[in-house]
Amino acid sequence: MSNGRTAVVIGAASGIGWATARALGAEGDQVTLADRNLDGAREHAAELGDPHRAAHVEVTDEASVESLFAQTGPVDVVVNCAGFSHLGLIVDMPVEHFREVIDVCLNGAFIVAKHAGRALREGGSLVSISSLNGRQPAAGMSAYCAAKAGLSMLTQVAALELGQRGIRVNAVAPGFVHTPLTEAASSIPGVVEEYVENTALGRAGTPEDIAEAVVFLTRASWLTGEVLDINGGAHLKRYPDIPGHVMRLVEQ
Repeated sequence: MSNGRTAVVIGAASGIGWATARALGAEGDQVTLADRNLDGAREHAAELGDPHRAAHVEVTDEASVESLFAQTGPVDVVVNCAGFSHLGLIVDMPVEHFREVIDVCLNGAFIVAKHAGRALREGGSLVSISSLNGRQPAAGMSAYCAAKAGLSMLTQVAALELGQRGIRVNAVAPGFVHTPLTEAASSIPGVVEEYVENTALGRAGTPEDIAEAVVFLTRASWLTGEVLDINGGAHLKRYPDIPGHVMRLVEQ
């Protein structure tokens, strides 16, 4: 049953975005599943059924993001799950790789916030997916860590600016979650095991864990400017030594 809210989930073709679209749909939101992978978004929108729909978006292309919100019209909820990473030590990483990560994870988040801020109705909610790596450094992940730290501050600035219209701006900062984004790291022997060893609750996360937190933030009417850690307590210890595991794999 519809609750009258309209929602846009960016990055909805897989992982956390797809879990979030399902969760919001189950709450009664009418969801637009947006992704650069339009076929994947269409497949999932069809799975949810009417009145949910799919749309194409490239978060690094302002015209594309602007077009997305022109199609949807005024909305109540926007969730930005777009992101990716390159792995490499600072002294080895090509500048182009660093820029690509910043462009998607930070510049793209700014573009989404800009146009979502215009499209959201009074009292609406913008939620971004940040990361444990916005507060916890990880060797080999300089670009991703820097981008997500920037996103956390962008979230707070946007909360200040959009609060005048009653719009709440928050972020969720997941720890290690099994998604297509983390498949490469998960395939390296020892990485997931080391993460779990350094997690108070003793397990990696699921997309549904994060979607649950996102839904909460879209409902929390007196909460804004918050970056909510959802990581099983991983922020209490340390991040896995991914480059070390890669080197041991190469040396075998």
